[in-house]
Amino acid sequence: MKKVAIREYDTARYLDSEEMISEYLAACLEDPNPDVFLAALGNVAKARGVAQLAKDTGLSRESLYKTFSPGTKPRFETILKISKALGMPLGINSNSAEAHP
Repeated sequence: MKKVAIREYDTARYLDSEEMISEYLAACLEDPNPDVFLAALGNVAKARGVAQLAKDTGLSRESLYKTFSPGTKPRFETILKISKALGMPLGINSNSAEAHP
């Protein structure tokens, strides 16, 4: 019988394009649980490199890992800084058809 090696699933491995990252973050932002979006930011940070994100944001790696942990309540300023450094700044997209059904 042949042995099959199975790797643990890692979302960051699949975040290999700007379009994929943008769609992933947008989908996670729709979830009412804020931990989902924080985890998504963590996955993107991992895909891009946490060390580089720390350098770009001025936050320590430890601080970033804490920010992405479930149950944390990071400051909005921190989330904005991270999303901007990742090249995915948060914004409001008003689509009148969706905003007022």
